[in-house]
Amino acid sequence: MPLDHRLTPEHEELRRTVEEFAHEVIAPKIGDLYERHEFPYEIVREMGRMGLFGLPFPEEYGGMGGDYLALGIALEELARVDSSVAITLEAAVSLGAMPVYRFGTEEQRRTWLPRLCSGELLGAFGLTEPEGGSDAGGTRTTAVRDGDDWVINGSKCFITNAGTDITGLVTVTAVTGRGADGRPQISSVIVPSGTPGFTVAPAYSKVGWNASDTRELSFDGVRVPAANLLGEEGRGYAQFLRILDEGRIAISALATGLAQGCVDESVKYAKERHAFGRPIGANQAIQFKIADMEMRAHMARVGWRDAASRLVAGEPFKKEAAVAKLYSSTVAVDNAREATQIHGGYGFMNEYPVARMWRDSKILEIGEGTSEVQRMLIARELGLTPPAAG
Repeated sequence: MPLDHRLTPEHEELRRTVEEFAHEVIAPKIGDLYERHEFPYEIVREMGRMGLFGLPFPEEYGGMGGDYLALGIALEELARVDSSVAITLEAAVSLGAMPVYRFGTEEQRRTWLPRLCSGELLGAFGLTEPEGGSDAGGTRTTAVRDGDDWVINGSKCFITNAGTDITGLVTVTAVTGRGADGRPQISSVIVPSGTPGFTVAPAYSKVGWNASDTRELSFDGVRVPAANLLGEEGRGYAQFLRILDEGRIAISALATGLAQGCVDESVKYAKERHAFGRPIGANQAIQFKIADMEMRAHMARVGWRDAASRLVAGEPFKKEAAVAKLYSSTVAVDNAREATQIHGGYGFMNEYPVARMWRDSKILEIGEGTSEVQRMLIARELGLTPPAAG
C-alpha cells in the first residue's frame, strides 16, 4: 500500500474550516475557561452545528458521511490550539458514539446517534476502574440479569465527558458471567444519565485538560432494561479492544496537533522575542530545536494518517495504530518540553499557550493505553510472545 497521505479536496476543505474555527473561536476563549476549569459549552455547541461530532458516521443516523481520517484531521487542527476541546470531541466520537454505531442494534442507533452526532448529547465510555487501569480484563463491575433488567454494581474512574450537563449516556463494561474456564465474561451495557443509583462524582482536579470533563462513576443497584445490552453478551472485551484500537488513531492525531501547535507557537515567539539585539530565532541553537520539533510533528502525522487510511480501507491497522499512538504521544511531550524551553520564563506563565500544552502533553503517554502497553501490542503483532509462566 503506497504511503500517499495527501488530502483530498474535501479533506483539505475540512482542515481549513476547523483550523479557522480553532484560531478564531477557540483561541480567544479557551485560556480563561482552562484556568477556571470550566467546560466549554458554547464552543461544543458550535462544534455540533458544524457537524464535527458526526464526522465519521453515516448521514442516515445524523452524521456527515465522512470517515476516520476526517475525524483525525479535525482533532489535529483543534489540538494545535487546545487539547481540552480536542479530547472532548475525541472521547465523544470514538469512545462515546462509536460503540453504539459499531455494535448497537438498529433501534439503539436510531435512538442515540442522531443526538450524539449533532452534539446535543455527549456519550462516555466507562472502562477504567480504580483497581484496573491497563488490566482491562480485571473488570470488577458486575451486571446481573434480573428479569427484564440488568442490575449494575461497581465503579469506574477517569471517564471523560461523563458529568457534563449534556452527557446522555455512558457505555459501561461489566462482568455478566463466567465461561467454562472460569474466566469472567465481560459485556457492554448502555446506562443513560440520571438512572437511579448511577452517581457521578465531582470533577477531578487535574494537571491538564482543565477545560474538559473527567469524573469517577459509581453504580449501586443501577437497573437498566435488558435491551440496553450493547452487542453480544460476553463480547464486551473484544468490542472495547476494537474501540481502543480505533481510538488510538484519534489520540495520535490529537497528539500530533499538540506537537504541531508547539512548533507554531515557537516559530512565532522566536521571531518576536529579541535578545542581544536580534530575534532569538536568528540563533542556530533555536533554529535546530524548532527544526527537530517540526520533523517530529511531521512524522507523527504520517503515522496516524497511515493507520487511519488502513482502517478506512478495511485493512489490518492494529500495529500501525499502536506505533502511531506511541510515537505521537512521545513527540507531544518532547515538543512541549522544547517549546517551553524556547519561551524561557514566559513558557512557565499560563498566559502563553505553550504552558497549557506542556500541562496537557503528559496524559497522552497514559490515556487509551500507556506507552508500555503500546510496546506490548507492537511486539505481539510482530510475533513476539511473552515468556511462559514458571
